Amino acid sequence: MIKNRIEAAQKLIAKQSLDAILISSPENRHYLSGFTGSAGYLIISKTESVLATDFRYIEQATAQSPDYKIHRISGGSDWLAEIAQSMNLSSIGFESQNLSYATHSAFDTSLQTSPIESIDFVPTTGLLEQMRIAKDTEEYLLLSKAIEISDQALDSVKELITPGMTERQVAWELEKKMRDLGADGPSFPTIVGAGRNGALPHHRPDDTIIQDGDPVVIDMGSIYKGYCSDLTRTIFIGEPDDFFKKIYSIVLEAQTTAEKSIIKGITAGDADKIARDVISNSGYGDNFGHSLGHGVGLEVHESPVLGPRSTDILEDGMFFTVEPGIYISGWGGVRIEDIVTLENGSTKILSQAHKLDFSS
Repeated sequence: MIKNRIEAAQKLIAKQSLDAILISSPENRHYLSGFTGSAGYLIISKTESVLATDFRYIEQATAQSPDYKIHRISGGSDWLAEIAQSMNLSSIGFESQNLSYATHSAFDTSLQTSPIESIDFVPTTGLLEQMRIAKDTEEYLLLSKAIEISDQALDSVKELITPGMTERQVAWELEKKMRDLGADGPSFPTIVGAGRNGALPHHRPDDTIIQDGDPVVIDMGSIYKGYCSDLTRTIFIGEPDDFFKKIYSIVLEAQTTAEKSIIKGITAGDADKIARDVISNSGYGDNFGHSLGHGVGLEVHESPVLGPRSTDILEDGMFFTVEPGIYISGWGGVRIEDIVTLENGSTKILSQAHKLDFSS
């Protein structure tokens, strides 16, 4: 699997007329090498692949990345020029969205003062991320497990939520449960928004006390072997009132309509419009202020972007969220989020956590 990914990266490098690329993004490094250490770089040329890291990770890198020559970094920035000279490189691409200005400057200075000849250091953007948009069989299984963990954790913990608990306590129970189920940890800081806090799409849980009659927005995710899940459900403490039922039903209809209608080949912007039209036609268009969804994988937010102006084309093998919401200042909010994948041209819903149903 890793060899196939290296070969695909080498083809992309060749198309860019580069001799090699320096990979600093942790997610791309993991994807292309299997290395899970927190420090290191990949240098992939048309014919060779090197993993450079420091003493702490040499043994780990050797075990996890047998397709790579392991280079020990002893300090400073000259090691990149040394590798470039040994590989006879005249141009190296770098990930401009990831490499800091200070690190870039240090590398570039070393490359330009190479004793053999100066080496071009060329910015690239999103070059390797395009490889990760469609998931392979191994990634499908890892993502499915991450999703399963989130589903089980939420369905378990929501039964424990009672008036008098704080948002912070609920978030902690969710994170503990995910770890108990095998997660490496949360894929992002857990969101618990009770009552009017639910009107803040990315509210951070605090000491707000959950009360009877509160809608509660819970947005959470797990990491499993590097792969992320993302799940949102809105629950109600006590007996739901008519207004909550109305708002919840609109959001659920928007999500269900989109999930049934999204097919291979449509743009992510058109997918967003399907759900947005349902909410707008119900009179709450101004209360749905974020995109419909985003890709998930080694990052919890990655391509494709399902937003009003997105031109991304949705294809088989992509994993992405469908998460419409309505947010009303002073009252609260409702958001419902699934992860779905496109399979044989149509949508397969992977998230299975319980949803409310007021249709009867």
